[in-house]
Amino acid sequence: MRLIRVDSGAGRLSFGTIAMPCAIGRSGVCAASDKREGDGCTPLGVWPIRGVLLRPGRIDPGGIRLPWRWIRAGDGWSDDPADPAYNRPVRLPRGFSTESLIRADDAYDVIVILGHNDRPPIPGQGSAIFFHLSEGRPTAGCVAVERGDMVQLLPLLEPGDAMEIV
Repeated sequence: MRLIRVDSGAGRLSFGTIAMPCAIGRSGVCAASDKREGDGCTPLGVWPIRGVLLRPGRIDPGGIRLPWRWIRAGDGWSDDPADPAYNRPVRLPRGFSTESLIRADDAYDVIVILGHNDRPPIPGQGSAIFFHLSEGRPTAGCVAVERGDMVQLLPLLEPGDAMEIV
C-alpha cells in the first residue's frame, strides 16, 4: 500500500517525492475514536482511498487510475446520524440532513472519498471525510489542496493507495 502522508502539524501533504501545502479541519486533528459529527476535526489514521467523484466540465479525468464517476445533479452525502444511509452517498432531496455534492464554490470539483467510518458507519462518528480542493481556509474535517496540486497528484494514485493523517 502506498501512502499519501498528511503532516497535520506542518500543514504538508507528501506522496513520494512530491510535497505540497494542505488544509485540515478547523479544529485540528483528533483520534478517530474521538471524532464526532460536526466537530470540525480531521481524524488521525490511515484511510483507504475508495474512489473519486468529479464535477463535469471542471477537471479532465484523463489519466485517473482510481475508480471514478461524474457528480450528477441530486447527488448528496448523508451526514445525519439518524439516517440509515449515514456516511453514504444519497440522492437528494432526502428526509434527513445531507450535504449536496454540487456546491457554489469549487471545493468539490474533485472529491477523493476516504474510507473513514464506512465499514460499517457508526452513527455520529463522522461523515464525508474527503480529500478535495482547497477553499483557502480550514475544512470541516477533510484534507484539501490547491487545484494545481490535486491535478498533479490525482493521476499518480492507484487502487490500493491510502491517506495517512498524522
